[in-house]
Amino acid sequence: LPSVLRVGDCQLQTHCHIQKCTTDFVALTSHLNSALNGFDLEFCKALRAYSACTYRNSKVCRGNLVYHSAVLGISDLMSQRNCSKDGPTSSTNPEVTHDPCHYSARAGAREQPSAPTYVFCGLFGDPHLRTFKDHFQTCKVEGAWPLIDNNYLSVQVTNVPVVPGSSATATNKITIIFKSYQDCTDQKVYQAVTDDLPAAFVDGTTSGGDGSTRSLRIVERVSGKYVEMHARYMGTTVYVRQLGRYLTLAIRMPQELAMAYEESQDLQLCVNGCPSGERIDASGHLPLPAAGLPAAAHARSAYTLESATSACHEKMLVKDIYFYSCVFDLLTTGDANFTAAAQSALRDVEALHPRRERWHIFPR
Repeated sequence: LPSVLRVGDCQLQTHCHIQKCTTDFVALTSHLNSALNGFDLEFCKALRAYSACTYRNSKVCRGNLVYHSAVLGISDLMSQRNCSKDGPTSSTNPEVTHDPCHYSARAGAREQPSAPTYVFCGLFGDPHLRTFKDHFQTCKVEGAWPLIDNNYLSVQVTNVPVVPGSSATATNKITIIFKSYQDCTDQKVYQAVTDDLPAAFVDGTTSGGDGSTRSLRIVERVSGKYVEMHARYMGTTVYVRQLGRYLTLAIRMPQELAMAYEESQDLQLCVNGCPSGERIDASGHLPLPAAGLPAAAHARSAYTLESATSACHEKMLVKDIYFYSCVFDLLTTGDANFTAAAQSALRDVEALHPRRERWHIFPR
């Protein structure tokens, strides 16, 4: 150890830029989707850039606990993703971090102590709702209802009865309004109904903002059956699917934007769940439909409890709430497409939900 500690050694501590390294990494990866091809390649490039940034700061950050935590975290992520230490890195253009039409860059520019918090909401089946708070409900909500209605985004769904004699409904129409935001995008409206799942907004365009930034865009994954909407300016991703005769929806957005609404906008199923009078389940517990259905309605379902359980177990090995929702829907409707709806809803959770430990919800 040196016998004399120079004043400059203390001052170096104030120039540790580990927060900038982390902010750049978040900006480079926030738009990536782990379910799509090329994710690992881009994620590894961003990790190597993150690692290089920490290396450049290794001397000035040597006494910073956040720095050492970041170095360990990078090492763990590289192992998990099988990233090589040598290879191409993502370029971190300083101008990008202040792009007003890139939500993560804006959030990073505010020098938040941590990355933005994201929330997830999904609707599928008869219909089953997963709220931003990870509450799971099965509801009637026949007719038009707002899922989301905040200062940035409105999502409305229309639900119709599935079988006579049952209060269960399913979604046959979805309307999404991306509200205008600064110079990033004009207001754009998307509408899907059964057998008409377009790959464009109602004005015929497939993107918002100018051609270079494309801060809002629609991507068709399966023609007429599955589209994604990516709103880069608000860090939001929306999936819309048609399975059988009905539609499903999954969305991830930053919590701070999801909670940016006026008092008059409090009826939002994704925020507060379904009103108690519209609930079919009792605190997450689904009653067996066969116990209460009229004989004529029950005759429409070719499934017994055993055969419905078996059919759902073929698609979903984990007996979580998605599995039990599948069983409920088969007993209620007899429509095997609801099995695919439950399976894809769980896949959407795995693609969009920010916290892996909360993907599965188990009934009490």
